[in-house]
Amino acid sequence: MNQNSHKSPVAFVTGASSGFGLRTSVALAREGYQVVASMRNVQNKGGLEAAAQEAGVIDRLEVISLDVTDFFAVEMVIQDVINRYGQIDVLVNNAGFAAGGFTEELDIEEWQQQFQTNFFGLVAVTKAVLPSMRERRNGKIINISSISGRIGFPSMGPYVASKFAVEGFSESLRLEMLPYGVYVVLIEPGSYKTDIWSKSIGRVTISPHSAYAKEMNAVLKYVNRVAETAPPPDEVIRKIVEVAKSPAPDLRYPVGRGVKLAIALKNRLPWKWWERMVIKQFHKEKRS
Repeated sequence: MNQNSHKSPVAFVTGASSGFGLRTSVALAREGYQVVASMRNVQNKGGLEAAAQEAGVIDRLEVISLDVTDFFAVEMVIQDVINRYGQIDVLVNNAGFAAGGFTEELDIEEWQQQFQTNFFGLVAVTKAVLPSMRERRNGKIINISSISGRIGFPSMGPYVASKFAVEGFSESLRLEMLPYGVYVVLIEPGSYKTDIWSKSIGRVTISPHSAYAKEMNAVLKYVNRVAETAPPPDEVIRKIVEVAKSPAPDLRYPVGRGVKLAIALKNRLPWKWWERMVIKQFHKEKRS
């Protein structure tokens, strides 16, 4: 049965239990969207429901279970949502995590897990919404990328590679779907206070015998400092809402202090100048 009798626009958000996903779900509901907020484990829905209750939008929020790496379930869930609400107007692909470490010491399984969630999961959810959006000649697919999708950083190979993949996929898909009225958009945040930092730290183990022990300890110190000092992600959420409501959004939206400058420097400086800057900063962290 079509639940969308009031014809509110419908937004589907992945990775909604915390961080950008939680805040985006509440913000879109406040803007009048019917939000279907998905998360791998619905036992973690307490924070989202509390935030929605406080914002007075709990009646515009449905929380469902979805593991984006279960591709069969993705197809079933998306089709069920479309059947019940009539359409999905906005898809926010936010589910993801950050795997860190030096390439030599990372098992190939860690790379596979990173890509299963950050890239293949995103592709699976996107593919599931495309037929409906194409037929309706309307829709927006907002992929949460990162500055790490534009700039490679040492010790973050799996995460960086997965976000570079998201960037390339999104660029190609945008050109495929624009003739059908479907806009594909990349949000590219810098560092913000979200759970991705604490979760990524929790995944890292450092052997004192590692050839990269000093470097990895420097990385963890930097990540800890960012987790403590990074601003809340309010401007990222505002940008996502702005894109969702825009009739014709651009492809890329870098967001955050210094992000546009860093991307411009990387693109315009000779590569050897750029790499010297990055390595110098990295070793400065190691000495601090």
